[in-house]
Amino acid sequence: MMLAGVRGAARGLLRRACVLQVQPQVRCEGTTVETSPTVRPKDPVLKNQLSVFGEYVGEILPKYVQQVQVTCYGELEIMIHPDGVIPVMTFLRDHTNAQFKSLADLTAVDIPTRENRFEIVYNLLSLRYNSRIRVKTYADELTAVDSLVSVHQAANWYEREVWDMYGVFFANHPDLRRILTDYGFEGHPFRKDFPLSGYVEVRYDDEVKRVVAEPVQLAQEFRKFDLSSPWETFPAYREEPASPKLESGDTKKETK
Repeated sequence: MMLAGVRGAARGLLRRACVLQVQPQVRCEGTTVETSPTVRPKDPVLKNQLSVFGEYVGEILPKYVQQVQVTCYGELEIMIHPDGVIPVMTFLRDHTNAQFKSLADLTAVDIPTRENRFEIVYNLLSLRYNSRIRVKTYADELTAVDSLVSVHQAANWYEREVWDMYGVFFANHPDLRRILTDYGFEGHPFRKDFPLSGYVEVRYDDEVKRVVAEPVQLAQEFRKFDLSSPWETFPAYREEPASPKLESGDTKKETK
C-alpha cells in the first residue's frame, strides 16, 4: 500500500510537470507575437508605507535628515548631512522596524558643477522585512566623511574603492589605501576631469631591467575619425564608373 501511494504521488508530480511544460508562455495569433512588457507594477500601499517610514526617520533624526523622497520606481531615498552618517546608519541598523543590517553597496557620483561635487550613495538591505533603502550624502574634494566600518564591516573595501576612484577621504578608516590602481598612481580615474589617456604610462624598460612610469606621450592625434571606406585606397578593388561619351553628330538633350 505504501509503495502504491508513492507511485501515485510520483504520477501526480509528473502530470503537473507535463502540464506546466505544455502551457505556452507566449500567445501567438497568426504571425503576431503578443508579449507583456517588463514593467514594475505600481503598489500604492507600499509607496505609502515607504513615505510614512521616511517621515518617521526624519522626525526621529531631524538634525541630520534633510530630505526624504520615494522615487518613481518605488524606492525610498533619504538625504542626510555628512555628519549624520554614523547616527543615521546606526539607527537604520538597530531599529526594530528597520533592521537594515546588510550594506549591499556603497558608491559615489561626481557632479563637478555642484559646490559639493561628490554624492555618496549607501544601499541598505533588510533581510527581516525584505526591503531596501538608499541613503545619500555629499562631500567635496577636501572635506572628509566619517567611515562606516564601525557600523558595517562591508564598508571597508567599498570605501577604499571610492577613495581610489573618486578621492573622497573617509575619516577613521582602519586601512584607507588604493585598491584597484597601482602603487604611486596619480589622480582618481572616475572623476569627470580625469583625462582619458591618464597622466603616466607604465612599461618595461630593457635597459634598466625594471618597470618604469613615464608621462603619457601620444605619437599621433588622440582621436581621428575617418569616415571614408578603407577600400578607397585600393583602386584594384573598385572600378571607376565609365563616363558617357558623345559621338559626332549627337547632341545632348536639354532637360526642362
